[in-house]
Amino acid sequence: MSRGFEWFDAFREVAPEWAVVLLGLVTQLGDVWFLGLIVGVAYWGATARRDEAAAVLGAMLAGLSLITGLKHVFALPRPERVLVEASALPAAVQPLHRATATATGYGFPSGHALMTTVVYVSLAEYLSVGTRRQRYLTAAALVTVVCLSRVGLGVHYLVDVVAGVGVGLAFLVLLWRLLDRYPTRRGTLGLGLAVGFAAVAVATSDADPDAVLLLGTSIGAFAGWQLPALARGLEAGRGPIRTSRPLAARALAILLAAASLAVLTSIYWPEPLLAASGVLGVVAAAFVAAPVLYHSDLENCLGRQSPSRSQ
Repeated sequence: MSRGFEWFDAFREVAPEWAVVLLGLVTQLGDVWFLGLIVGVAYWGATARRDEAAAVLGAMLAGLSLITGLKHVFALPRPERVLVEASALPAAVQPLHRATATATGYGFPSGHALMTTVVYVSLAEYLSVGTRRQRYLTAAALVTVVCLSRVGLGVHYLVDVVAGVGVGLAFLVLLWRLLDRYPTRRGTLGLGLAVGFAAVAVATSDADPDAVLLLGTSIGAFAGWQLPALARGLEAGRGPIRTSRPLAARALAILLAAASLAVLTSIYWPEPLLAASGVLGVVAAAFVAAPVLYHSDLENCLGRQSPSRSQ
């Protein structure tokens, strides 16, 4: 199934060999490691808008599960052509080529296109850097160059990246409608949806390793977000837990998540994949909870010190 690739031969005729290295570096702007780094830094730094940053984190995890599930549902192959064969490049850059400019697995829709759309557009919506117009123009430029790099490298057809962007935008529209309906629960909703999408991805992909790892990570991130919320509720005097329905719901969510991660990391420890999923969940829980708990402790400390300063 070609899905349209006629123009690629003409591009390959005129493109210099070094173009594959440049495109390979550009495509890293849409790689999971880079997107995760950006969202992680934004989450830790967004002390005043942590709930929205948590929603972006949830959107990223949900998007990863969405693309994992969709690829297995369509199960369409990637192009069989490449821009430059690795053997045609100098030996010094061949490892870089293999690390940045190659891809495996199913090709439709493009994961890079979908994830750059979800992450960069979400950050444009919720961040406060620059003007809103500037943020959206930057997001559009980043999505465009990443999509062009995927097609230029020959790892995707044009229709793959167009579909990826379209699905990403549709996902964001539905997500934002839900988040705007409950503006005080954006973090909980975003990370809760990540767990739901991960569970669906596990089912539709027949327990693909990526889907299993995303499930553990999403469960951990969701639990990590509930823990400081529960602690804040208790500190504010809304307890005890048994008399408060919201606190009881958070406590139950934490217990269920902890039990799930304990099962993955202990009972199924001989299974490396399940064990890794559980470990990732624990790491994600600590990553999400740590800055919130630290910020709360810092505020409490400053609050206790302020009277003595005023005296």
